[in-house]
Amino acid sequence: MSNEVIQKKAVSWLPVAVIVLLIAGAVVFMHDQPQPVVHDDADSIAWETDFQAALARSAELGRPVLADFTGSDWCRFCIMLHNEVFSQSEFKEFAAENLVLFVADFPRQKEIPDELRQQNEGLAGRYGIQGFPTILILDAEGNELARTGYRRGGVQAYIEHLKELLPQ
Repeated sequence: MSNEVIQKKAVSWLPVAVIVLLIAGAVVFMHDQPQPVVHDDADSIAWETDFQAALARSAELGRPVLADFTGSDWCRFCIMLHNEVFSQSEFKEFAAENLVLFVADFPRQKEIPDELRQQNEGLAGRYGIQGFPTILILDAEGNELARTGYRRGGVQAYIEHLKELLPQ
């Protein structure tokens, strides 16, 4: 075979090879994506979705509110925070003794009631939420005491970080 014939055959396979590599990359990428967050696991502590109820509980218990502004079904770091921290028994024990948990979810794939969506959007505006996840520590009146987000290091490191942020 001449070099010209070999080059034509190689060029004809190039688009196929590129498509195969793109598909393989997409499969690997999708496989590596964290699964959407579920804040109502059967063995989890309660995450309040009603902001006023969370503030009332905070006042009743004398504990600050940890407010999780999340994109539970699309935000990679939100899902990682849930999987690495919020779903862990160590965090659940810490939260049960020290916090009132509130979640403001901004999902893309699942529907939430209009009233809840409006509440969450209003809160995002009120607190100037620019990205997800944003974690706020609030007092019983809804005043912001601290702001943080996802941090690497796992559940124990995150609990220690929260302890630094909590009022003494």
